[in-house]
Amino acid sequence: MAPKKKSQSWSSLKQSGNECFKTGQYGEATNFYNQAIKELEKAAQKNPEDLAILYSNRAASYLKEGNCTECVKDCTKSLELYPFNVKSLLRRAAAYEGLERYRLAYVDYKTALQVDCNIAAAHDGTNRMSKALTDVDGPSWREKLPPIPTVPLSVREKLNQQPAAPQQNNVTTKDTGPSEKDKKRAQTLKEEGNALVKKGEHRKAIEKYSQSIQLNPNEVTTYTNRALCFLSVKQYRDTVTDCERALNMDSSNIKALYRRAQAHKELQNLKSCIDDLNNLLKIEAKNAAALKLLQEVQKKKK
Repeated sequence: MAPKKKSQSWSSLKQSGNECFKTGQYGEATNFYNQAIKELEKAAQKNPEDLAILYSNRAASYLKEGNCTECVKDCTKSLELYPFNVKSLLRRAAAYEGLERYRLAYVDYKTALQVDCNIAAAHDGTNRMSKALTDVDGPSWREKLPPIPTVPLSVREKLNQQPAAPQQNNVTTKDTGPSEKDKKRAQTLKEEGNALVKKGEHRKAIEKYSQSIQLNPNEVTTYTNRALCFLSVKQYRDTVTDCERALNMDSSNIKALYRRAQAHKELQNLKSCIDDLNNLLKIEAKNAAALKLLQEVQKKKK
């Protein structure tokens, strides 16, 4: 009697799936992830996060193959096991976008930004969904959105802890953000942008602020300064994006709230404009500019 063939471990099957995915063999990758999920679900002891990652990996394969419905299902399972996992949120958002379920995509992109406000793909996705929803639902599209879940601070801190990469001699290092050199160069570029604003050269200032952000994406005032420039050159959607980035870092930033309100007014998103101004006035009740703009917009809405 032939010996029974020993089954592969879920981790080796996962690795095989990852290798297939890297080489563009998405169907084969899906098959390996299927087997890995079955093996892990059979295991007496299993870590929910390991299973969540397998579902998220299989979702990525489905997404590459254009199977958005199955991608959504797997991402939802992954998020049940490992809430607020950014990869699963982004993959499900992309799948919802492919299925033209723009409200749900917007919610997932915005949730991902609560975990990490510097995710370019989430900012880009939010912008695309904002435009798509404005086209579909008009200026009041935000009123029709499902609730956006609040990511607890403890979860944000846990998910933002990147595992250290192994180094030689068992020394480990972790990403500590921009170097001091980059921060100094970013500050210089920002100051050059500020000088250009004073001269009224807003487009040149935008370039300087953009270069500064590339070096140090964690400086709130660079976003609010660039938002002011975008307002000046009538790039209102870009203004909203930069203000959202600033508010993700500092939810009570007066300049970001006011400039986003100004941009919403120009985009005819009057409810959003009023919401921003009311939120600003909760923080600074006697802000004259906000009170004046609120009065103007309320008259216009009537």
